[in-house]
Amino acid sequence: MPEVVHYRVSMLRPHTHLFEVRATFPPGPDTLEAVLPVWTPGSYMVREFSRHLQDVRATNPDGEALAVRRTDKRTWRVDARGRAVTLSYRVYAHELSVRTSHLDGGHGYFNGANLFLYTEATRGLAHHVTVEAPAGWKAFTALDSRDGAFVADSYDALVDSPFEVGPHTPLTFVAAGVPHEVVVWGDAVQDPARLCADLQRICETQARLFGGLPMKRYLFLLYLTDKGRGGLEHQASTALLFPRVGLHNPRGWEDFLTLVAHEYFHLWNIKRVKPRAFVPMDYAQENYTSLLWAFEGVTSYYDNRMVLRAGLMSASRYLIRLGETLSALQATPGRKTQTLAESSFLCWVKHYRPDEHSPNSAISYYLKGEVVAVLLDLELRRATDDARGLDDLMRLLWERHGDGSGVPEEGVEAAASELAGKDLSAFFDRAVRSTEELDFSVFAHVGLEVRSRPRESASDRGGTPPPRARGEGRPRGWLGITPKGGATFASVLEGSPAQEAGVYVDDELVALDGWRVDTAALLSRCEDKAPGDTVRLTVFRRDKLVEVPVVLGQKPADAVWLARVDKPTDAQKAALQAWLGTAWDELG
Repeated sequence: MPEVVHYRVSMLRPHTHLFEVRATFPPGPDTLEAVLPVWTPGSYMVREFSRHLQDVRATNPDGEALAVRRTDKRTWRVDARGRAVTLSYRVYAHELSVRTSHLDGGHGYFNGANLFLYTEATRGLAHHVTVEAPAGWKAFTALDSRDGAFVADSYDALVDSPFEVGPHTPLTFVAAGVPHEVVVWGDAVQDPARLCADLQRICETQARLFGGLPMKRYLFLLYLTDKGRGGLEHQASTALLFPRVGLHNPRGWEDFLTLVAHEYFHLWNIKRVKPRAFVPMDYAQENYTSLLWAFEGVTSYYDNRMVLRAGLMSASRYLIRLGETLSALQATPGRKTQTLAESSFLCWVKHYRPDEHSPNSAISYYLKGEVVAVLLDLELRRATDDARGLDDLMRLLWERHGDGSGVPEEGVEAAASELAGKDLSAFFDRAVRSTEELDFSVFAHVGLEVRSRPRESASDRGGTPPPRARGEGRPRGWLGITPKGGATFASVLEGSPAQEAGVYVDDELVALDGWRVDTAALLSRCEDKAPGDTVRLTVFRRDKLVEVPVVLGQKPADAVWLARVDKPTDAQKAALQAWLGTAWDELG
């Protein structure tokens, strides 16, 4: 009989927030070294999951206790003497996020990297999991079930298959011939039929792009909460965290669908077509690659496009959302400091650990990667007279690397140049390997041009022309701070008047020119003044009252939108229709 690693996960006392785990390893070396990952695939930060693991005990097949010695932060060593070993331990789980684990009286959710000790010697064996849960609870996972256990063909497959356990009744639908389940926790979905219908359209749209689905069934785990938004992709499932109120309005629903489309697109782009640096994954430390922009940024480009192609977003809304992305990029000074390749490579210490200086020192590989993906798509279309585009690049990478062998660091660029029929190194030098401003002139290929204006308010996300005329259009004053809340500053932007004057992060605002204001009123009143005017900020700095005079600058034009050119050619109209699937005259 083949050797198997067995786990039993018990949650019979959910109010303790403690999963009780038993892991049984087959006979092997005299010394067993059981380890826990320090990170989970898809979330590129060392999170030290072992800090929540406690009460480790070891026994042999006769039930005799064995000595357990912890040798470092993630390793437990047992004198196994060549026999099977059972480790019993508990894991504290009270963080509700897609990358961690959570147990309470309503449900249990766990990621394998948080819960399952493993050994490198048995990593390639089959791993079986049985679940003990309160009465009425049922376990949901993408893994197959056999003889009362969930079966993974390796530890890597187990880590990539989260579990949700609770008194749930799943929603179901079939897309591209593959059964899909949706398990919802946190609130009831008001319109489950619409939810399933829209998800089905998105899944089938993506299946058409790649010629079918790469799994035999799929599981959506949806967590509706009071706040927070995020997703984590897996081999045949995804966990989604979304604010419940967001499902009750059109913009929130649109945003939810793009989140779904993003994680589902990862079925191909990262779960199967992945950086070669991830083959195999090293769970003990960081796995470095400069290609994350091509997997997360490109996927961010496609999340909107898949909703558009599914008929769930208009082309006009798509261009507005793209303009919002461009605006977010232009409002981030860090784009002038960090390259896209560096952003990908250093995500382990930068992207997932943002601080008050991050806007000035870093750029998100999701954000800039999405914009570069747009430009690359249009560059490929321009170079081939719209015969090829980014879809073709995705399919080519899928054909060559969909077996999980991994894309080399130069692989995306080489494949793009091959499709373009010319060397695209100059494009990648500028877009990926430098901090030069991106070249938006390629938008002219589809009859669009990038325009910009100052933001109308702190809530102005760009994407649209000026909503109204502002008097004589005079320049507005600019301070250059990002508010944290009612009275404090989250960041002071690089090169801003506030930075030059000596305003600090965490200064507690008291007054402007002697009058009490909060940060919202501060920004508004500064905008009502002219560049060159001096304002007096009174703040508490570490409990000391300080007055800081600031000479206002001119508010930057960092709200971006995409406008149609005044006199488009027939070629531009045709190119736009080929790109968006909407005729020029139908674009609002």
